[in-house]
Amino acid sequence: MAIVAGVLALSVTGTGCGSPKRRAAPAPHSSVASPTPVASPAEPIPTAVAAPAGLHTISYLTGPEGLPADPTPMSDVQATTGLRPASGSTVVLYDAPGGVPRAHLPADISGVPVTVPVVGRQTGWVAVLTPTANRTIGWVPPGGWTEVPLRDRLVVKRSAHQLTWYRDGQAKETWTVTIGSSATPTPLGRTFVLGRSTLPGSVYAGLDVLALGAVPDDREAVGPELAGAHVGIHAWYRNEFGRNVSNGCVRMPPAAQSVLLAEIVPGTEVMVVD
Repeated sequence: MAIVAGVLALSVTGTGCGSPKRRAAPAPHSSVASPTPVASPAEPIPTAVAAPAGLHTISYLTGPEGLPADPTPMSDVQATTGLRPASGSTVVLYDAPGGVPRAHLPADISGVPVTVPVVGRQTGWVAVLTPTANRTIGWVPPGGWTEVPLRDRLVVKRSAHQLTWYRDGQAKETWTVTIGSSATPTPLGRTFVLGRSTLPGSVYAGLDVLALGAVPDDREAVGPELAGAHVGIHAWYRNEFGRNVSNGCVRMPPAAQSVLLAEIVPGTEVMVVD
């Protein structure tokens, strides 16, 4: 098993001046008044249309519909802030600033507080990566959420079977990992750590899984027993790293997974490249 199934479990000048100098008086009629600068009016923030009754709320099993594709899914720019909905509430995701409301993003999913990376800004609105959907963004208007710092980034290089942990732009550790098979590849592009999950079975070396916002690109390929599952990063009980054999998850040596569990917070960006 390599796709995370089930629900998440709870386990962020002064100016130096000398003596003034005397200036000569200007010649008659040579003085010209300087024009008074006029400040450009601030661009108005697009109004958020009220969400209709019955608008879908994103869950671990069902993602949003009608939201735009991430315009830069392979961006080298790290997301350094995350959006966290106010406790007990939701924020509405729109398809554009001032656009159509498409889904509610809840404050928690399966009991885990939600933090999503901020990947764009426009006239007071922010774009965020969405959970339970691959390479998809939603636009959020001001209000009803807080912004939190994100220091880390995980980069998975499929061709090299490597996962590198970056903090504040500096590589901290690199490990050899196992990735998805040709039939069930680890999805490309940027996603994020949704939360931690405790799963039964010795294959996970007794360690929690980092469940990602990403899901299999082809949900039919992973089989019905993994229906609704998310891609994850997790420890593996035997040394078979450096191969393409999982159902899409990234399998780590147990010692490496322990490092990530101690250091990585929800909302941390995960980039998968070739």
